[in-house]
Amino acid sequence: MANHKSALKRIRRNEAVRLRNRYQHKTMRSALKKLRGEAKKKDAEALLPSVVSMIDRLAKRNVIHSNKAANLKSKLAKHIASL
Repeated sequence: MANHKSALKRIRRNEAVRLRNRYQHKTMRSALKKLRGEAKKKDAEALLPSVVSMIDRLAKRNVIHSNKAANLKSKLAKHIASL
């Protein structure tokens, strides 16, 4: 158990941040799945900017690694081009 007030606060804060990161990560994965499931190129192209924006935001906040973000964006662009 924590011995200091600041350590107790840090435990509470870490849990709040962990839950927020988990929610955002799950939301991103759902958006990716939805985008990959699109059959029409026009619909997928309309959805792409919002998904790319979400990926960039998560990379900026270190929820995902910047290289992973780059790989995801590249693969999505490639997938949409092949539709």
